[in-house]
Amino acid sequence: MCGIIGILGGKAVAPLLIDGLRRLEYRGYDSAGIATLSNGAIDRRRSEGKLANLADLVDRDPIEGTIGIGHTRWATHGRPSEANAHPHANERVAVVHNGIIENFQELRRELEAQGHVFETETDSEVIVHLISEQLNQQKTPQDAVAAALKRLEGAFALAILFAGRHDLMIGARRGSPLAVGFGSGEMYLGSDALALAPLTDRICYLEEGDWVVLDHGDAQVFDETDQPVAREVKQTALSGAMIGKGQYRHFMQKEIYEQPAVIGDTLHSLINPMSRTVELPDVPLDLGKVSRFTCCACGTAHYATAVAKYWFEQIARQPVEIDIASEFRYREAPMPEGGVGLFVSQSGETIDTLSALRYAKQQGQTILSIVNVPESAIARESDGVLPTLAGPEIGVASTKAFTTQLAVLACLAIAVGRARGTIDGEQEARLSQSLIEVPARVTEVLQSDAAIKAIAADLIYTRDVLYLGRGLLFPIALEGALKLKELSYIHAEGYAAGEMKHGPIALIDEDVPVIVCAPSGPLFEKTAGNVQEVRARGGAVILISDRAGIERIGEYARHCIEMPAIDPFVAPILYSIPVQLLAYHTAAQKGTDVDQPRNLAKSVTVE
Repeated sequence: MCGIIGILGGKAVAPLLIDGLRRLEYRGYDSAGIATLSNGAIDRRRSEGKLANLADLVDRDPIEGTIGIGHTRWATHGRPSEANAHPHANERVAVVHNGIIENFQELRRELEAQGHVFETETDSEVIVHLISEQLNQQKTPQDAVAAALKRLEGAFALAILFAGRHDLMIGARRGSPLAVGFGSGEMYLGSDALALAPLTDRICYLEEGDWVVLDHGDAQVFDETDQPVAREVKQTALSGAMIGKGQYRHFMQKEIYEQPAVIGDTLHSLINPMSRTVELPDVPLDLGKVSRFTCCACGTAHYATAVAKYWFEQIARQPVEIDIASEFRYREAPMPEGGVGLFVSQSGETIDTLSALRYAKQQGQTILSIVNVPESAIARESDGVLPTLAGPEIGVASTKAFTTQLAVLACLAIAVGRARGTIDGEQEARLSQSLIEVPARVTEVLQSDAAIKAIAADLIYTRDVLYLGRGLLFPIALEGALKLKELSYIHAEGYAAGEMKHGPIALIDEDVPVIVCAPSGPLFEKTAGNVQEVRARGGAVILISDRAGIERIGEYARHCIEMPAIDPFVAPILYSIPVQLLAYHTAAQKGTDVDQPRNLAKSVTVE
């Protein structure tokens, strides 16, 4: 989860930028850099590896200026390097960027045809040249940015410097968070308020689609239509809790809204956007010769592996077994020669998952883990690690950790399919492109938050709720039910939609809402039949589907939540968002402890 800081001030800015980046180290990164204006010219220092390397470089080769931007970055593809580190710049513009530019290849070809020369293969560099091209047309920096933003597709947070303009910095956000800080004759940008904590206690959070023009005394915010808008400036109590939550009521709500950014960061670390291929970090095995993957996890992470089973088997034709970690080793399961144990955990410390890992290792399995904490016990005892870049997740109910786990598992399934020869380059590119588009589609789903909050008001007095899904959406039904149970204390169960008539249908009456996850596609008609069965028994259907699905059966639902039309491959990631929001708003309106539900802990380190 990359970090951004920008300072438009009156004193030497380099030490302040590096200090701000230190407060963002918790997000994870593999390179860092800063850019300033020195006598009107853009000057940069960038370094691979830890922030200490950048600090040493700046000590050896100081950088002047009172206005600057800084960035910590996870590599988009290939090895981390100084050349690929942010800020990206030419002689006129410097940019730091969090997120993914989906259409960068198209833009790059266009700009190269106009004579622009690119130095990297990153998607971010295209922003520099796109703005520069607008400046070449004699536009002001503000007009150049406004025009460039309209050409960008995807999710991003940006901080932008212009040569010769010591009085100007521009920021923008779409899908990735960005905060504006107000000082005394100074202004700031930060990817979260923690970066700005020692500098100011007056914070404004940009809303979706906003861009902002900073000078030494003020900030002018514009919406996505370029109209000036007012955004509330809040006085923050500089405690860790207040800063951590930002403008959100709960950590869980904040973490739901961070998903476009962190999913983008995670995908950026695994997908080469130029070739639209998956490039995993060093994995100590031949993915084409694995006899069987045995996936173990607990709770929400277990449902991530349940989705992965569909992906691995459908795309890669790879045999996969999934199991709850707390039960796995007690079965004394025989494990095949050449098998891989795949262990998924947010904390990397879950004792049941760690114990299952040790059993698999004793059985001669190669151990691969997917964790959010690279220094955790599970990571240390694994042969290979695929990190999720979710950043710290404070809310006990997992949200962004779950969707980044799905992102990693989707990439792994593609890599296994390629290694086994079950997909070709064209299919890999299509699947990779559908993943690259996910952060922007998640942003679209989040725009339905108010409507979902209103629907949740119908759930707060219910005693029982059913969730239904088929295929890849069956595990999301299980996850939705788990979220509602653990947050609101309402009894909820998730079922494969075809299993409803084998028992759960007996529960349905007018007091039992049935939440149906049903994107249009090959399985839709079968799920539509289940909706009819629910209606025939007086059940109240809440339908989560795309426009085609809602047009087909929406008239039979009490409420509909419209989703973007997407490749079915990525539907589990997208459909996780509305079930998270339903659970969150139900619990918040009931008044339960959303971030710390009763009887639950974030990291379960006892059996």
